[in-house]
Amino acid sequence: MSAEQTKQTGAKKSGGLFRRGPWEMAMTVLIGVGILMLVQPFAISLYTYSFLTILIGTLGFVVVSHFPE
Repeated sequence: MSAEQTKQTGAKKSGGLFRRGPWEMAMTVLIGVGILMLVQPFAISLYTYSFLTILIGTLGFVVVSHFPE
């Protein structure tokens, strides 16, 4: 096995927790939940925290987009 193959294999194994795909999906879902909280007519407490939820999801997405694939 060459050094280049070892380097590629090691990069794939070490990125387990910090892989971009699942985290991007989670942040996208969080943004969607925040939007649903914003437009629902039932609970004022959900509406109150909707902006914070959208903000956390957006900032999280920006951070997560820098994770390795």
